[in-house]
Amino acid sequence: MSESMQTSKWARLGFHVCLFLLCLAIILPFMHILALAFNSGKDAATGGIWFWPRALSWENFQEVFKQDNLITGLGISVFRTVLGTLLGVFLMAMCAWALTIPGLPFSSQITFFIFFTMLFSGGTIPYYLVLSELKLTNSLWVYILPSLYSVTNILLLRSSFKQLPMSIVEAARIDGMSEFKIFMDIVLPMSKPTIATVSLFTAVGHWNDWFAGSFYVRKAELKPLATILQEMLTRQANLADVLLKAGSGSSAYQQLDSVEITGQSLQMATIIVVILPIVLMYPFIQKYFVKGITIGSVKE
Repeated sequence: MSESMQTSKWARLGFHVCLFLLCLAIILPFMHILALAFNSGKDAATGGIWFWPRALSWENFQEVFKQDNLITGLGISVFRTVLGTLLGVFLMAMCAWALTIPGLPFSSQITFFIFFTMLFSGGTIPYYLVLSELKLTNSLWVYILPSLYSVTNILLLRSSFKQLPMSIVEAARIDGMSEFKIFMDIVLPMSKPTIATVSLFTAVGHWNDWFAGSFYVRKAELKPLATILQEMLTRQANLADVLLKAGSGSSAYQQLDSVEITGQSLQMATIIVVILPIVLMYPFIQKYFVKGITIGSVKE
């Protein structure tokens, strides 16, 4: 018995050591990002900054918040994230529930068609032409309508719904409850972990998406926050080349040396600004997220 307890003790110790190393692997890169974000860009360019700023400065964040249309972009990002998540999760849940109903005609063919779209796409140019024909380009709806459905999320919801106690659903049908009322009053409340997980995936996708605003929208006032910050980083990355081409000899390098904000430190400040809302939201749904992500991993 003592030998078994000793083995168990070493096993727990090994588990805690591995968990500690995993936490360090997650925390240290984030500390490095914070150190560079709060450090002077000119000083950061010399290197040697790891987990604590050497020359504390707010210049990087000031540069981020000086961008044109930043408040408008923030409003657009919030609008598309909230509306896109609500509509997307609701419609994906309806689709997933329909695929679990016994006796649905052509259910296997519909499931295969949905899965097939995850493997192949028409390409960027045909996709743009479709959006243009539908009058979605240069519109707020280009951020929401094309991304209402995600095959991965539909399959995750479908797997979760299949594990619900169907006896409750059958009893509700016998009592005359409509399918929509069953879906709203029974299915959704019993699937909170999976709904929270899919909502987090969808919200993060909307919030971090810069591609749609960069390629499908030309109006500056319709660009989301992620696109505005990405374009700012692109301009900052090209600043050195512009200064060197504008001047010649030592004068160009003097102009370059006078730049206090560099691309790397500005990029880290941008990362902090973009991920902060998601980081603040995650603790409230963590308990649902951990449970929901494991749905379907164990068969009883």
